[in-house]
Amino acid sequence: MNSPQHSANENSPQNRNIILFDGVCNFCNFWVDFIIKRDKKKIFKFAALQTNSGNKILDNFREKTEGVDSVIFVENNRCFTRSSAALRIVKKLPGLWAYLYAFIIIPKPLRDFIYDFVAKNRYSIFGQKESCRLPSPEEKDRFI
Repeated sequence: MNSPQHSANENSPQNRNIILFDGVCNFCNFWVDFIIKRDKKKIFKFAALQTNSGNKILDNFREKTEGVDSVIFVENNRCFTRSSAALRIVKKLPGLWAYLYAFIIIPKPLRDFIYDFVAKNRYSIFGQKESCRLPSPEEKDRFI
């Protein structure tokens, strides 16, 4: 069974809190906006999976992220996918949001089953954009 975390080269640019997201997914973009609004300390950086910068980051984790097309979280040189990524992200948010990390006690296969169901149906439920999200001038420093 694969571990939810995967290491990369210590000297790589992945030694940060990077959220890779589906840039054309309305639901994913909603969550990027949600995180930016609450992340006053600017600990997160963002890159759409469809961009060159997103693909460069993924190159270090390509084998472990194959088939993941919704959210990937790179934290301290480790890559988290699916429900593990989402829970690690909320854990770093201020306030009560961090308490959602308690769902980590649910077995990963069950968490990922639910996550995968939402991810698989996200376009039909929430829609999608024609092109990737562009950061506003105020957000530009948050995107890679």
